[in-house]
Amino acid sequence: MNAYLLLKWLHILSSVLLVGTGFGSAFYLYFINRTRNPVAIASVVRLVVRADLWFTTPAIFIQPLTGYAMLTLAGAPLTQDWLLWTFALYAVAGMCWLPVVWLQIQMARMAAASVKSNTPLPQQYWQFARYWEWLGYPAFIAMLAIYWLMIFKPA
Repeated sequence: MNAYLLLKWLHILSSVLLVGTGFGSAFYLYFINRTRNPVAIASVVRLVVRADLWFTTPAIFIQPLTGYAMLTLAGAPLTQDWLLWTFALYAVAGMCWLPVVWLQIQMARMAAASVKSNTPLPQQYWQFARYWEWLGYPAFIAMLAIYWLMIFKPA
Protein backbone atom coordinates (compact mmCIF):
# COMPACT_ATOMS: atom_id res chain seq x y z
CA MET A 1 0.00 0.00 0.00
CA ASN A 2 1.39 3.39 -0.91
CA ALA A 3 1.33 6.48 1.28
CA TYR A 4 -1.37 8.23 -0.74
CA LEU A 5 -3.82 5.33 -0.41
CA LEU A 6 -3.15 5.06 3.33
CA LEU A 7 -3.82 8.78 3.72
CA LYS A 8 -6.96 8.47 1.61
CA TRP A 9 -8.21 5.61 3.80
CA LEU A 10 -7.55 7.64 6.96
CA HIS A 11 -9.24 10.67 5.40
CA ILE A 12 -12.36 8.72 4.46
CA LEU A 13 -12.48 6.88 7.79
CA SER A 14 -12.14 10.10 9.78
CA SER A 15 -14.81 11.81 7.67
CA VAL A 16 -17.18 8.92 8.36
CA LEU A 17 -16.45 9.17 12.09
CA LEU A 18 -16.83 12.93 12.05
CA VAL A 19 -20.15 13.08 10.23
CA GLY A 20 -21.48 9.74 11.47
CA THR A 21 -20.80 10.45 15.12
CA GLY A 22 -22.20 13.95 14.78
CA PHE A 23 -25.37 12.77 13.08
CA GLY A 24 -25.83 9.81 15.43
CA SER A 25 -25.30 11.93 18.52
CA ALA A 26 -27.68 14.58 17.23
CA PHE A 27 -30.30 11.93 16.46
CA TYR A 28 -30.20 10.39 19.93
CA LEU A 29 -30.03 13.64 21.88
CA TYR A 30 -32.76 15.27 19.78
CA PHE A 31 -35.19 12.40 20.40
CA ILE A 32 -34.29 11.72 24.03
CA ASN A 33 -34.91 15.41 24.78
CA ARG A 34 -38.48 14.94 23.57
CA THR A 35 -39.08 12.44 26.39
CA ARG A 36 -38.29 15.12 29.01
CA ASN A 37 -37.03 12.27 31.19
CA PRO A 38 -34.06 13.68 33.16
CA VAL A 39 -32.56 10.24 33.88
CA ALA A 40 -32.58 9.19 30.23
CA ILE A 41 -31.43 12.62 29.06
CA ALA A 42 -28.54 12.66 31.55
CA SER A 43 -27.36 9.30 30.28
CA VAL A 44 -27.56 10.20 26.60
CA VAL A 45 -26.06 13.69 26.84
CA ARG A 46 -23.14 12.25 28.88
CA LEU A 47 -22.50 9.75 26.08
CA VAL A 48 -22.82 12.46 23.42
CA VAL A 49 -20.08 14.46 25.16
CA ARG A 50 -17.95 11.32 25.36
CA ALA A 51 -18.50 10.52 21.65
CA ASP A 52 -17.37 14.03 20.72
CA LEU A 53 -14.25 13.62 22.82
CA TRP A 54 -13.36 10.14 21.56
CA PHE A 55 -14.40 10.29 17.90
CA THR A 56 -15.30 13.75 16.64
CA THR A 57 -12.36 15.68 18.10
CA PRO A 58 -9.62 13.41 16.68
CA ALA A 59 -11.40 13.34 13.30
CA ILE A 60 -11.51 17.14 13.22
CA PHE A 61 -7.71 17.20 13.29
CA ILE A 62 -7.14 14.16 11.07
CA GLN A 63 -9.30 15.59 8.25
CA PRO A 64 -7.22 18.65 7.34
CA LEU A 65 -3.92 16.88 8.01
CA THR A 66 -4.66 13.95 5.72
CA GLY A 67 -6.30 16.22 3.14
CA TYR A 68 -3.27 18.48 3.01
CA ALA A 69 -0.90 15.52 2.84
CA MET A 70 -2.83 13.98 -0.06
CA LEU A 71 -2.89 17.27 -1.95
CA THR A 72 0.83 17.68 -1.40
CA LEU A 73 1.60 14.14 -2.58
CA ALA A 74 -0.60 14.66 -5.64
CA GLY A 75 1.02 18.02 -6.39
CA ALA A 76 -2.39 19.68 -6.42
CA PRO A 77 -2.62 23.42 -5.80
CA LEU A 78 -4.37 24.57 -2.65
CA THR A 79 -6.06 27.39 -4.56
CA GLN A 80 -8.58 25.27 -6.47
CA ASP A 81 -12.09 26.67 -6.13
CA TRP A 82 -13.56 23.44 -4.73
CA LEU A 83 -10.84 23.39 -2.05
CA LEU A 84 -11.40 27.00 -1.08
CA TRP A 85 -15.12 26.25 -0.68
CA THR A 86 -14.23 23.18 1.36
CA PHE A 87 -12.00 25.24 3.67
CA ALA A 88 -14.73 27.86 4.13
CA LEU A 89 -17.42 25.27 4.85
CA TYR A 90 -15.13 23.42 7.26
CA ALA A 91 -14.63 26.71 9.11
CA VAL A 92 -18.42 27.24 9.24
CA ALA A 93 -18.90 23.73 10.63
CA GLY A 94 -16.13 24.34 13.17
CA MET A 95 -17.62 27.66 14.27
CA CYS A 96 -20.88 25.84 14.93
CA TRP A 97 -19.24 22.84 16.58
CA LEU A 98 -17.21 24.72 19.19
CA PRO A 99 -20.23 26.27 20.92
CA VAL A 100 -22.10 22.97 20.52
CA VAL A 101 -19.44 21.19 22.55
CA TRP A 102 -19.67 23.80 25.29
CA LEU A 103 -23.47 23.57 25.25
CA GLN A 104 -23.35 19.76 25.47
CA ILE A 105 -21.02 19.88 28.46
CA GLN A 106 -23.29 22.38 30.22
CA MET A 107 -26.37 20.31 29.35
CA ALA A 108 -24.69 17.18 30.73
CA ARG A 109 -23.90 18.99 33.99
CA MET A 110 -27.45 20.32 34.32
CA ALA A 111 -28.96 16.91 33.57
CA ALA A 112 -26.68 15.16 36.07
CA ALA A 113 -27.56 17.75 38.74
CA SER A 114 -31.25 17.32 37.99
CA VAL A 115 -31.00 13.55 38.43
CA LYS A 116 -28.96 13.90 41.62
CA SER A 117 -31.47 16.32 43.17
CA ASN A 118 -34.48 14.50 41.68
CA THR A 119 -35.79 17.73 40.11
CA PRO A 120 -36.95 18.59 36.61
CA LEU A 121 -34.41 19.92 34.15
CA PRO A 122 -34.02 23.70 34.46
CA GLN A 123 -35.37 26.03 31.80
CA GLN A 124 -31.78 26.89 30.85
CA TYR A 125 -31.27 23.25 29.76
CA TRP A 126 -34.09 23.63 27.22
CA GLN A 127 -32.74 26.95 26.00
CA PHE A 128 -29.30 25.38 25.50
CA ALA A 129 -30.93 22.40 23.75
CA ARG A 130 -32.56 24.81 21.26
CA TYR A 131 -29.24 26.58 20.60
CA TRP A 132 -27.55 23.19 20.24
CA GLU A 133 -30.12 22.13 17.66
CA TRP A 134 -29.99 25.40 15.70
CA LEU A 135 -26.19 25.21 15.48
CA GLY A 136 -26.34 21.62 14.32
CA TYR A 137 -28.27 22.30 11.13
CA PRO A 138 -25.74 24.59 9.40
CA ALA A 139 -22.86 22.40 10.58
CA PHE A 140 -24.43 19.26 9.14
CA ILE A 141 -25.36 20.99 5.86
CA ALA A 142 -21.79 22.30 5.59
CA MET A 143 -20.40 18.80 6.06
CA LEU A 144 -22.75 17.37 3.40
CA ALA A 145 -21.60 20.10 1.01
CA ILE A 146 -17.97 19.23 1.78
CA TYR A 147 -18.66 15.58 0.90
CA TRP A 148 -20.15 16.72 -2.38
CA LEU A 149 -17.13 18.94 -3.11
CA MET A 150 -14.65 16.18 -2.23
CA ILE A 151 -16.35 13.71 -4.55
CA PHE A 152 -17.15 15.92 -7.54
CA LYS A 153 -14.34 18.51 -7.26
CA PRO A 154 -16.13 21.04 -9.49
CA ALA A 155 -13.99 23.45 -11.43
